[in-house]
Amino acid sequence: MTEAIDATEADRALKAKHRKMWALGDYPALAGDLIADLGTALVGACGVKSGERVLDVAAGTGNAAIPAALAGADVVASDLTPELLETGRSQAEKQGADLRWREADAEALPFGDGEFDTVMSCVGVMFAPHHQAAADELVRVCRPGGTIGLLNWTPEGFIGRMFAVMKPYAPPPPTGAQPPPLWGNEEHVRTLLGDRVSDVDMRRQTVKVDHFETPEDFRDYFKAVYGPTIAAYRNIADSPERTAELDRTLADLARQQGDGTGSLAMEWEYLLVTARRSG
Repeated sequence: MTEAIDATEADRALKAKHRKMWALGDYPALAGDLIADLGTALVGACGVKSGERVLDVAAGTGNAAIPAALAGADVVASDLTPELLETGRSQAEKQGADLRWREADAEALPFGDGEFDTVMSCVGVMFAPHHQAAADELVRVCRPGGTIGLLNWTPEGFIGRMFAVMKPYAPPPPTGAQPPPLWGNEEHVRTLLGDRVSDVDMRRQTVKVDHFETPEDFRDYFKAVYGPTIAAYRNIADSPERTAELDRTLADLARQQGDGTGSLAMEWEYLLVTARRSG
């Protein structure tokens, strides 16, 4: 009994830490500035139709949930971080989208078995620390014959490599946590979903990001708005040498995306997955 209580308390502490991290900076600005089109791409790949019941897991500010609602679906946007949901509500109202917002843990969704026709996540569920637990929930709340749709950064793509270079400077991950970009690996996703899905389609695609003029612009932007990057810098705040080292490392990573002409037109790779829940 004591071990179970300790595990529950540890999980609560971990989720509180995640919630706090994603509330740092200004993720809504990043989502709007850099990856606004990804949600629409996922909704299109899932074939969301009017009247369907749709759940967006780790929805953030509704990058995919709002386009699904505008398509006429009955949408619930769930996320662990209430600050992101509040911003999402405001954005949805401005766009005339009608949907519900629910604070929820991707690893323990407060919904019934088979409650939704489509269950999707756009660069969201990949950040839940326990991948199998999150995958099990995605499958559980999707009805037999329904669609599961995922859009995740790949390990080899730019964001995956950014997490790799930040890792030595970031706080150590909790026991049992897996790296988020693994959700962008085809075999990993197949293992997570197993034989509970069929008609699996996986495609690697890229989104063009031309928001930054220089590598230093990219680095400074992420230092200011992106929770995981902010957390890494805070972890080494008492070491000017390591801070300067991370400054150089992030700028160098972005510089590799240049085309030799001074342009910083970046291509960020992601894995787009659709599958049908087996009966």
